[in-house]
Amino acid sequence: MTRYAFQVTETKPFDGQKPGTSGLRKRVKVFQQEHYTENFVQAIFDAVDPAGKTLVVGGDGRYYNEQVIQTILRIAAANDVSRLIIGRNGILSTPAASNVIRKYKADGGILLTASHNPGGPDNDFGIKYNMSNGGPAPEAVTDKIHQLTKTIKEYRYLAAEPLDLSQLGQFTFGPLKVEIIDSVKDYVELLKSIFDFDLISTFLTDNKETFTVLFDGMHGVTGPYGRAIFVETLGLPESSIQNATPLPDFGGGHPDPNLTYAHDLVKVVDEKKINFGAASDGDGDRNMIYGTGAFVTPSDSVAVIADWADCIPYFKNGIKGLARSMPTSGAIDLVAKQKGVDVFEVPTGWKFFGNLMDAGRLSICGEESFGTGSDHIREKDGVWAVVAWLNIIAAANKDKPGTGINDILQDHYKKYGRSFFSRYDYEEVESDHAKKVVDLLNEGIDSKSLIGKKFASSTGEFVISEAFNFSYTDPIDGSVSKNQGQVIRFSDGSRVVFRLSGTGSQGATIRLYVERYTKDESQYKLETAKGIAGLIEVALIVSKLEEFTGRKEPTVITVRFPLITSSSFVVDDDSYSK
Repeated sequence: MTRYAFQVTETKPFDGQKPGTSGLRKRVKVFQQEHYTENFVQAIFDAVDPAGKTLVVGGDGRYYNEQVIQTILRIAAANDVSRLIIGRNGILSTPAASNVIRKYKADGGILLTASHNPGGPDNDFGIKYNMSNGGPAPEAVTDKIHQLTKTIKEYRYLAAEPLDLSQLGQFTFGPLKVEIIDSVKDYVELLKSIFDFDLISTFLTDNKETFTVLFDGMHGVTGPYGRAIFVETLGLPESSIQNATPLPDFGGGHPDPNLTYAHDLVKVVDEKKINFGAASDGDGDRNMIYGTGAFVTPSDSVAVIADWADCIPYFKNGIKGLARSMPTSGAIDLVAKQKGVDVFEVPTGWKFFGNLMDAGRLSICGEESFGTGSDHIREKDGVWAVVAWLNIIAAANKDKPGTGINDILQDHYKKYGRSFFSRYDYEEVESDHAKKVVDLLNEGIDSKSLIGKKFASSTGEFVISEAFNFSYTDPIDGSVSKNQGQVIRFSDGSRVVFRLSGTGSQGATIRLYVERYTKDESQYKLETAKGIAGLIEVALIVSKLEEFTGRKEPTVITVRFPLITSSSFVVDDDSYSK
């Protein structure tokens, strides 16, 4: 009988190891503390009863990725895990990991990512656990993990040399079976089974002189996936991809595909007049669609994909239902009504979509934070959304040659009306300052003192008609999620939403969402900036956000326009004056 060098190390709990909607995210230096990562990994195993199970492991390639995979290997071997499936070099995009869990019928997976947050020794790292359906662990599991981190006394591990993660094949690591797989192959096969690649390829070949494509991997995990799909499968030139080599620090950039951080893509598209540009984030679950003179908001993107679903082979039998996160605009609701299917408004967090998908009630969904996806996996999927748009453009060109992004958007607005939408992010705000904003809004909501208030703006008057904290009762399991965002509606149907985000590793992030709907065709080609300028002014006045945080401008604006502040506008109530 083989004897293995199992070790037990005594430890003490660390404060703050509470996973959020996307796992545990902290600075790298926090994870590098002695016993810190080991404690959390052991807590995961203790929470999920790993004996005899198969788990998938991979990450977005950020700094500290490979070291933590070796830690997981050692602890898994000492906790009776039967088998680990690992992406080569420890690399798996979040969508690819979800697919691998489902395809190989694994019991779950440990994903190493801080998503769209910066990487490097002075930046962020993250660990999240996914279930056997390929989706993020529900609160019952993450709460259990958190409770275990508060009482942990020891962790178990196998004393062994690191395993070479660069070689494909099957190996043993002590008693543990390990299979190292190609990080890209299974995912590309999945997309080929979903989309009409022949149609896309024919369109791109026939229009290679007039329709140009650029995919930006932002030095995140999707670079190799982009090369495999756009160059090797669709036959586009190497110049159709950029920043396609994953780097531990994402090339010093912030791998978040929006108009602020995807500046490399925006610059090249504008300079070279690229017809179709797209970017994905650090771990591959977000996307941005941007072409010459055309920016697609995430809210419009998911609505357009839902409207054109019948041209995508995967949806040939129709769609079951549609959904969006609460802050996302209601554009997709109008598509659901036209198609006669259910539409769901859920809290931010992909796990809420997963319940609906597992129950067979949801096909396509999206979040305003550049996350779009369907029930092919249980995570949002950036590259899926990019290929979906290419499939739609190729189909549109069969009926009307020369159709581009803006043509599709304008046709959509003429059919459904237009929802102007944007988001302001104020990142790393001091927690006490963020709390003042939240407390002021809650006071106005609870006392109902906001109702009926009138606010002047550069585009006219806004009158508050409703104010509430969003709560959600899951129609599948009956669970209730409260305090998911503060919503203020106005008499013209516009709304603003305030929400504290838990996806950062430092301080608090305040997100401000603004939405205004119109059926006035004269406004369909209006810049988003002009469509919502007055609404943003009012939102800043109502919340006193600038006063409480000291911030005169946001960190991120998801559409491009001149900065709007509240300083030159007044309101009829002194309690909300600057």
